[in-house]
Formats: sequence, structure tokens, C-alpha cells
Amino acid sequence: MNYYPDSVINLIKQLAKLPGIGEKTAERLALHILRSSERDAQLLSHTIIELKKKVRFCARCFALSDNEFCRICSDPARDASLLCVVEQPADMVAIEKSGAFCGFYHILGGVLSSMDGIGPDSIRIAELIQNIRAGEVSEVIIATSTSLEGESTASYLGRLLSEFPVKVSRIASGVPMGGDLKYVDQVTLKRALETRHGF
Repeated sequence: MNYYPDSVINLIKQLAKLPGIGEKTAERLALHILRSSERDAQLLSHTIIELKKKVRFCARCFALSDNEFCRICSDPARDASLLCVVEQPADMVAIEKSGAFCGFYHILGGVLSSMDGIGPDSIRIAELIQNIRAGEVSEVIIATSTSLEGESTASYLGRLLSEFPVKVSRIASGVPMGGDLKYVDQVTLKRALETRHGF
């Protein structure tokens, strides 16, 4: 890589630090930025700096926001009685894109993992309890992943929330639409059979 000027090498190194970006992709991106107009390069750098300065966690649900409260928490049309618990902001975005949920969210910021030393105090469980104690929520939908850690987090939350006067449910999981049973893994198939429902 020493055939490039130092400024190009430095940009390649910085871009290669991004997740999913290898050295070759970083090189292509760096050369693309170099070929771009100075205005486009300034706009890109300004956008990154603005993102770092402005974006913070929503004071209510811990989604990414430019303001104290995110767009969802600021929407008076949302149903305050429904609360969906997810692991990360990207999980909330995925559910929003489905258009199937009209309540509010609580983003844990991770899952329980004894192997990694992540206990109940390491994620936003205390904030979840505080939210439920406020009294508006009547149903909590646990939408953590179906990984071992996601399942153990869901079980822990289910036990914890059983002490409160709220309905606790778990999102269904199983065979994907269009999925061929012979290609579905055993854990997913087992879960699909356990959570079967009537027509």
C-alpha cells in the first residue's frame, strides 16, 4: 500500500476500521472520495462531524435521536399502553419497517451473557422497571433475538415482569415465510412446533 501518498493510506486505514469493510473495499472507497468533488468530500466530513456532535440516546426509549426524545417517543399517535423491548436501536428500526407495531420501545443496549460478564446491571433493565412503574404500560412485548443470550434475557425479563400488573408476551419465532422445512435448523424448527397456533 506504500505506493499511495500518506494521506490516501491514512484514509484507507481509517475506513478499514469500519465493520464489514476490508482493506480492498476501504481502498475503493478512499479512491472514490478522492475522485469526488471537494464539495462532496466536505459534505461527507461535515455530516460525520455533525452526527458525532448531535446524536444521543432518547431520554425515554434509548433510541438514537438528535433531540431529547426520538421521533417515536415524540409521536402523540403512538399507543402508550404497548411497550416493545428490543436489544439494539437497529432492532427497533426493523420492527418499525414492518409497520406492525404502534406502541413505544425500550432498548436494552444488549443482552444478558454470563460468559461475557454482562449481568442485569450492565443493560437497561432498571430503566425498564422504572418505565413500567410509571403506570401507562399494560403490555410488554419482549422482542429479543432467539440466540441463547436473547432467550435467557427474555426468560429473565418474563420472570421479573411477572411481579407487575402487565401482560408479558414474546414475539413468535419459527419457520420463515417461504422457508423449506428440510433447510430449517433444528432449534428453529423446535421453536416453531412449540409456539404453534390454531387457524
